[in-house]
Amino acid sequence: MRLGIKGKQVLYVTSIVGVFVVVLSGLYLARLAQGSLVASQERAQFLADTIYHRAREVVVDGTEPLERIRTDPSLRSILASNVYAKNLTFAAIVDSSGAIVAKDPALQDSVLRPGADLNTLLSQSTIAQIEAIYSGQGKNYEVRQPLLLGDAEIGSIRIGVSTLLIRDDLNRLLRAPIAVALATLGVAVFIAMLLAQLILRPIHVLRSGLTRLGRGESGVRLDIDQDDEFGELGTFFNTVSAQLSADRSHMAGQVAHLESAVEHLEDAVVIISPAGDLLFANPSARTLVPMATTGVALADLVSTGHPLRKVFEQALASQQSVGPVSAAFESGERMILGHLVSDAGGGLVGIMLVVRNLEYLSQVQSTIRYSRKLAALGRLSAGVAHEVKNPLNAMMIHLELLRQQFLPQTIGAGRGARGAMSAVVAATEVLPSQSADALEHVDVIAGEIRRLDEVVQGFLKFARPEDLKLQPMQLSALLNEIVPILRPEADKLRVTLSVECETVADVNCDPTMLRQAFLNLGLNACQAMPNGGSLRIRCEAARGKRVEVSFSDTGVGINPEHLQRIFDLYFTTKAKGSGIGLSMVYRTVQMHDGEIEVQSTPGGGTTFRVLLPQA
Repeated sequence: MRLGIKGKQVLYVTSIVGVFVVVLSGLYLARLAQGSLVASQERAQFLADTIYHRAREVVVDGTEPLERIRTDPSLRSILASNVYAKNLTFAAIVDSSGAIVAKDPALQDSVLRPGADLNTLLSQSTIAQIEAIYSGQGKNYEVRQPLLLGDAEIGSIRIGVSTLLIRDDLNRLLRAPIAVALATLGVAVFIAMLLAQLILRPIHVLRSGLTRLGRGESGVRLDIDQDDEFGELGTFFNTVSAQLSADRSHMAGQVAHLESAVEHLEDAVVIISPAGDLLFANPSARTLVPMATTGVALADLVSTGHPLRKVFEQALASQQSVGPVSAAFESGERMILGHLVSDAGGGLVGIMLVVRNLEYLSQVQSTIRYSRKLAALGRLSAGVAHEVKNPLNAMMIHLELLRQQFLPQTIGAGRGARGAMSAVVAATEVLPSQSADALEHVDVIAGEIRRLDEVVQGFLKFARPEDLKLQPMQLSALLNEIVPILRPEADKLRVTLSVECETVADVNCDPTMLRQAFLNLGLNACQAMPNGGSLRIRCEAARGKRVEVSFSDTGVGINPEHLQRIFDLYFTTKAKGSGIGLSMVYRTVQMHDGEIEVQSTPGGGTTFRVLLPQA
């Protein structure tokens, strides 16, 4: 089982206190054991001395000493008194053969076998004394006093001391110290846990911070307000965390740009580890190999002879880039390139396989050639339109001169006062019959020329290339500039105008071109509500790091058959429309790398959505 720092600290402190308590308890037990043995020996020796002195008084004349000892009532009383002595088991007087001469009533044997000497035990070490007390079922030790008659030993006085009784006495005396020792250990554990909680708190805080960093959190800071090594460690952690957050943000931006670029590639990109596991596959690769997901082994995705597997194995074996290799897939011919991906130390991280669609390249080349032809045709058309515009101007000038040639015939004939009346009469006779018809034809020709000139001007404006002057711009500021222009038109048509554009990101745009495009959309929306309504202009964030600007009206709507043509040049459903406005809006949005969408319901209104990339 894994033991944490807190557990180790508690264990260490408890162990130290436990060892201290055990040592003290052992010393206390040794003192108690030795003291109990000495006290028992002293009691036994005192009883033996008492019996000895009485026996000397009984056998003072030396005749039949053992018989006198056996029959002396005082000795029997002294021998019987041992039952009141602590830890003593028997008291007896035996002859030299071991036969009992006199004894206490509790002793039933007639012959007393020799036992271990208590004085010998007292001369041994404390550990031996404790072992003798606590071993087995206990043992009787003896205190012996020789019984002398003159110089001859006629017997001995033997007092029994029980280690079992001494053990019981020691156990009774040790109950309180053991309780105190256990309580001391409990207090030690509690204090150790409290100290561990206080001392190890900075470590727990550091561990929590490291765990959060490991989960990928940014801006992790630790609050360790201590003037010691832990405080310095917390400050260093905060510095490292801030640097790591900055690096992660920078790397996240780079990875996002890289992933965005790779995700939108027409080429299939696959990165495989040296072990053969798939590390990355973009959407084009998943289209080529449908089951391509991260973590799956390449051997489980494709067969042994598959082109991707061959190129991977060749690059892995040679440790060099492979290709381009032409290979046939179910969707057509592809070109495969294998590149080694290494880390900063030069170690192999994986192998990147790039599968290029040759058919798509052919289509792109064909599209480029077609675009060049269209561009040349556009330049030619613009040149033709410009050449047409010059004769139109000349025709307008000569029509004006022709009109002026008719007018003097009616008013320039009378120069003097006398001929004024006759000139007026002549003019009234000539003008209705000849000049009026001629002037009417001139006006018709002039109107058609002006209409043709407007068409040519619109075409030139649409076809003429313009340089974008991009700069970061707030959409709210841009919309605030067109509101004063839209407001009079909206008030005239009884249209309620509302603008919602506050917390959105800036966009890179040409303010002049985008302002004109938004103005065209707003004016079109107002003109689509001749009987009044509401126009709502709204900005909001959209997916893919883009900003959406919507123009929603409650006007007459657009018929479904017209929706596909509203952005075509010169297409219009208005009586006096030119068909250029929405085409210019579409062109402006495209030049800003944006998109424009339209949703409309006849009689239910129309919504134009412009999607622009963020700055």
